[in-house]
Amino acid sequence: MQKNYYKKPHLASGLPKSEKLKIIPLGGMEEVGRNMMLIEYGNDIVIIDMGLQFPEEDMPGIDFIIPDISYLRDKLNKIRGVIITHGHYDHIGAIPYLASQLGNPIIFGTQLTLALIRKRQDEFKDKPNLNLQVITHKDRIKLGCFEIEFFRVSHNIPDCVGVIVHTPEGIIIHTGDFKIDLNPADGMLPDLAKMANLGEQNVLALLADSTNANQKGHQFSEKEIGDNLEQILAKAKGRIIIATFSSLLSRLQQVFWMAEKLGRKVAIEGYSMKINVETASQLGYIKVKRGTIIGLAEALRLPKDKIIIACTGAQGEDRAVLMRIANEEHRQIRIESGDTVIFSSSVVPGNERTVQKLKDSLYRKGAEVVHYQMVDIHAGGHAKQEDLKLTLRLINPRYLMPIEGNTSLLRAHAKVAEEIGFDPRNILLVENGQVVEFSRSKAKITDKKVPTDYIMVDGLGVGDVSNIVLRDRRVMSQDGMIVIIATVDNKTGNLVTSPDIISRGFVYMRESKELIEQARSRVRKLLHDHNPNSQANETYLKNKIRDEIGQFLFKKTQRRPMVIPVIIGV
Repeated sequence: MQKNYYKKPHLASGLPKSEKLKIIPLGGMEEVGRNMMLIEYGNDIVIIDMGLQFPEEDMPGIDFIIPDISYLRDKLNKIRGVIITHGHYDHIGAIPYLASQLGNPIIFGTQLTLALIRKRQDEFKDKPNLNLQVITHKDRIKLGCFEIEFFRVSHNIPDCVGVIVHTPEGIIIHTGDFKIDLNPADGMLPDLAKMANLGEQNVLALLADSTNANQKGHQFSEKEIGDNLEQILAKAKGRIIIATFSSLLSRLQQVFWMAEKLGRKVAIEGYSMKINVETASQLGYIKVKRGTIIGLAEALRLPKDKIIIACTGAQGEDRAVLMRIANEEHRQIRIESGDTVIFSSSVVPGNERTVQKLKDSLYRKGAEVVHYQMVDIHAGGHAKQEDLKLTLRLINPRYLMPIEGNTSLLRAHAKVAEEIGFDPRNILLVENGQVVEFSRSKAKITDKKVPTDYIMVDGLGVGDVSNIVLRDRRVMSQDGMIVIIATVDNKTGNLVTSPDIISRGFVYMRESKELIEQARSRVRKLLHDHNPNSQANETYLKNKIRDEIGQFLFKKTQRRPMVIPVIIGV
């Protein structure tokens, strides 16, 4: 079925010959997350995905990062639509922040994807309603000069699609997140026939997922993982706690089926997981018998061998359910000897130490811990090397652009392509913001770059945390801070009282009295030598205190706390 959402002359014959097709990634090319891709030709722009990136370890206080849309601010009338490949936050998470800034364009997605987007938007009461349009993998739509089709792909959340964009220069394929799963838990096979058919259509460029490009072999099937998981559940004698991603709906579906088979009930702990399961169940993507899912209070009254607790926190997140259980901060659940805790997810790079500490804490409390390194109980949602090779052979594109991964993963994907004879000159390795142009079906990585700065979300603030603020937070988290408060007489400039010094995260005051007193004496001397009667002089004096006390403390401790001078006139 073809649907036209933009009525104007749009075929190649009606376009200026000087126009070039542009592909511009605003994120997802130097990180795992923040996925947002632009396809532009003349007066038409289509956006694929609008995701967030979770903060790195050196970003204290940051909730997450969203794409920089500076390039689009004077091109809003060119945006014909936004296509979302699936419902994970690294592909939908920036929508509440960016959709209204982009003129609230039509957002196309499958039924479950849009339901998850709508649920998330409900949390932003100050934002306007989104302009959502449901598509299926069988639809064909027209957006400006682009005709767009879809094909079903496997991932670890239902209702995912790859995107086929027919452009005046040729066909562009965007896989979204995908793997080749020939035995999926939900029975919905990837559309390999459609992918193979594309191989006969002279595809110009394939933009393909690189998240697992450094891993050999084929990705595990969800069905294989389900069989292994079932064996573990069947052997467990006591209470079972399964931690996984809140959006890993395929895994949760299998947990519900296993619970029904083994005569157990399931309690879901974690707001996002509850919302996702509720949404997917209402739409029929999760099938569960009445009474299988029960409340936590009811579950805790049952015999321990009759319950499963499905929860968030497999990545060791501070306030997620499993971490609160391990730290004995959960109001109702305590780890007991005989509990089996299953980590049914792989560890996101950078979280290894945190997850290991969490496992150790659970072991100390008497739990039996099972994780993916012991037995295959997690199948990633991304194609491994052999799957990537198969995809390349099926689609047979002229150019390959690895996407969705940091630099090492993109290069690993390129190496995989070269192993099967793909011409390395036709592999487009680009950075965020780098403009790739196609003219007469030939690609060129240009020197042009559009802004792709990190736009950081911190509480209600969006983009108001600069690199300088982030640097200050890192300094305070590493070496602490010291506040020097001096009260002076406005008329004479003399100290009214001895300077107060407050240390936070630097030294323990009671055990560092000599150091603090030496610092106090130096402040007194500085204030005695300079009279802070004018604003300029006060600013100068604050800088002087900051520099000299900072140098003194470094000399004494080899640490550089943030020094904050406060001068109060009375």
